[in-house]
Amino acid sequence: MFLAGLNRRVFYAFVFVLGSIVTAAGAHADPVLIPAPPQLAATGYLLIDANTGEVLVEHNADESLPPASLTKMMTSYIVSGEVERGNLREDEMVNISVKAWKMGGSKMFIREGTQVSVKDLLRGVIIQSGNDASVALAERVAGSEDAFVDVMNQQAALLGMTGTVYRNATGWPAEGHVTTARDLAKLAQAMIRDYPEHYKIYAEKYFKYNGINQPNRNKLLFRDPTVDGIKTGHTEEAGYCLVSSSEKDGMRLIAVVMGTNSEEARAVESQKLLTYGFRYFQTHKLYSPGDEISAVRVWAGKADNLGLGVAKDIFLTIPRGSQDNLKATMHVDEIIKAPIAAGQELGNVVVELDGKQLLDIPLVAKQEIEQAGLFARLWDSLKLFFMDLFNLM
Repeated sequence: MFLAGLNRRVFYAFVFVLGSIVTAAGAHADPVLIPAPPQLAATGYLLIDANTGEVLVEHNADESLPPASLTKMMTSYIVSGEVERGNLREDEMVNISVKAWKMGGSKMFIREGTQVSVKDLLRGVIIQSGNDASVALAERVAGSEDAFVDVMNQQAALLGMTGTVYRNATGWPAEGHVTTARDLAKLAQAMIRDYPEHYKIYAEKYFKYNGINQPNRNKLLFRDPTVDGIKTGHTEEAGYCLVSSSEKDGMRLIAVVMGTNSEEARAVESQKLLTYGFRYFQTHKLYSPGDEISAVRVWAGKADNLGLGVAKDIFLTIPRGSQDNLKATMHVDEIIKAPIAAGQELGNVVVELDGKQLLDIPLVAKQEIEQAGLFARLWDSLKLFFMDLFNLM
């Protein structure tokens, strides 16, 4: 076919600023100025945008630190997954062992020889930070706490928590039981994303069991209505720790603060991070899978035009008020021939802010286009041949 001899080219289709086509000489807003992030009285801390994973503030975020009861975030994550997959039922009754009953530290106050539902045990882990509830669930899921720890470490590896090693299901002090602020942010992100229904438990302020009503230890739940999780931790070695999450105006932040000197300090320092993030940054949604970003000509197909879009929601974290400085340049294959499969990659969009590249996003076909009949394909090939010959493309 004539088309076989033509070179495939890429052309720069349009430059967009906030979705509007502009020329190279278009208006350009001034850069947005952001003050230095707060300095916290903590051993390590991190603030990220939960939607994009963008790091907004960090200090010693990769330092190996004892996680204390922040360990229970992984315990609840694994149990939530077991429920989601149908391996556990929330109304299933769990036998309470002597080991679970004898656990020291923070407790749900379950009794050896009784049965407690998975639903209540999860609340005991999340709200009351019960070491007894954590061991009971670990034994139910894996047969023993030691076997459950193997699952925890495997799950940590799958989530990319490269600085984390678990030795137990509770956070009880143990040699080599460590994590990092960055890993905890990844785990919080995964909990919110993967099990949103179970994540709602983290927002509950109280849980009453066996006649004892205990408050959630996350003080921010009582002070800031935008905060809906996630977990506290404390041992003498770890200090006072808090992973918190807040959602406001479509933006969700995750703050990790480790090694403060009091319950009040971990709440205050965490609030500083969240306030800074919401004040100076915003989550900007660029595209959704339903958006048609461009329509292009298709050759040798049963349809002449094809819509291009993205395969998933595309978010950016940018300085608040800097959206006028965003520039998206679309690169599309010049010659697009059928057959085309829905989702086939046919170009890309490069997003920049003040000259710095932020994203390179594939452009994909929004629908399938079948190949045309022989005569139509010959005719399109002939047209392309002469267009190339006379440099009309």
